[in-house]
Amino acid sequence: MKDAGEESTAHAADDHHEVIIVGGGMVGAALAVLLGEAGVEVALVDARPALLDGETVGCGRPARRVSALTPVSQRLLEGLKAWPWMAARRVSPYRYMRVWDAEGSGEVDFSADEAGLPVLGHIVENDVTLAALEQRLTMLPSIRLCLGARVEGLEGGAEGRCIVLEDGRRLSAPLVVAADGARSHLRDLAGIAVSERETGHVGLVTTVNVEVPHGRAARQAFLPTGPLAFLPLAVDGEEHHCSIVWSTSPDEARRLADLDPGALGEALAAAIDHRLGAVTVLDEAVGFPLVQRHAERYTLPGFALVGDAAHGIHPLAGQGVNLGLMDAAVLAEELLTSRRRGVGLGDERVLARYARRRRGDNAGMLALMDGFRLLFGSHHPALTLARNLGMGGVDRLIPLKRILLQQATGQRGRLPATCR
Repeated sequence: MKDAGEESTAHAADDHHEVIIVGGGMVGAALAVLLGEAGVEVALVDARPALLDGETVGCGRPARRVSALTPVSQRLLEGLKAWPWMAARRVSPYRYMRVWDAEGSGEVDFSADEAGLPVLGHIVENDVTLAALEQRLTMLPSIRLCLGARVEGLEGGAEGRCIVLEDGRRLSAPLVVAADGARSHLRDLAGIAVSERETGHVGLVTTVNVEVPHGRAARQAFLPTGPLAFLPLAVDGEEHHCSIVWSTSPDEARRLADLDPGALGEALAAAIDHRLGAVTVLDEAVGFPLVQRHAERYTLPGFALVGDAAHGIHPLAGQGVNLGLMDAAVLAEELLTSRRRGVGLGDERVLARYARRRRGDNAGMLALMDGFRLLFGSHHPALTLARNLGMGGVDRLIPLKRILLQQATGQRGRLPATCR
């Protein structure tokens, strides 16, 4: 892997690549590894000054920001040779999901056995996933890493794209990919509009210790103010840690964040009817606004969006990063297939196939999560009754549960070869 910071910018040839990826988070890094393993010359541009410290990531207290990685995402990461490093650090498998309506008696239990899988997924700290992918980046000679670099301009079109960095450097390629997050600057430079819907919720995250072992079960309670998730973490072989994601109103989020750790622990325990006994808060509770976003288009000539730059989803089902990793896998598959056939990587037909495969699936998942949010956010007695009857019906109908499990575990649609 070449480090752009060590190279002279005087040689134009050094500044031309096959693909430029802006954004070195989990999705951008995964896409870079997928292409780099095939020998594609990739420039990965990120504003961070340095890679994560692989010696400290995944050690000590778990980080607040985690993702629920599906078995499909696990297969992708296994194929990228990142999963063994992750598993050696810290991944937390869960075999069960328990979902209930705190305003009634409706409850649904899902198990890995019902899905025909060893596990339903893994709760993994985001830094662990990213650090593992970064380990792979450093092993691939066709990847040039541009750290501490901010994009100031985007130029070009069908014949190729050029990004202009704040320090004056210009990098060009047939294809530029925006993987720079929900507030993508590159997406704005490209002039792609985004539809946004305020959910009215703030996501409050922290890490806790629970008195009763979680038993490798992910739990989610639908409260009057929003869903609360206790996600199981396996730390040093024991089952007493959970990652908390509490989606609630801005006022309630501020009130909860201002509580002292003891009072917040009591509030968390009471919110799930003390199913895990006493709850001890281990980290500061931090909130972030929950906004659902979807780009009006995913591609332009020589330009594509992936991950949060293309879509943002409520964390209700933990699908955000999984959708982004699927974007990366599908885009890489389409690009590499076309490259083998001698078709340009920025070709509109190639990018159109990627957009067709991903935009519909992402739109469907966004609509599904929005429907759940609205259904469980209503306090109307008739809807409360319908929720409870519906959850009870789901729990008794095995075929319906299997369909829902396929959605939750990522087993839907035409999967790219790297995820099968």
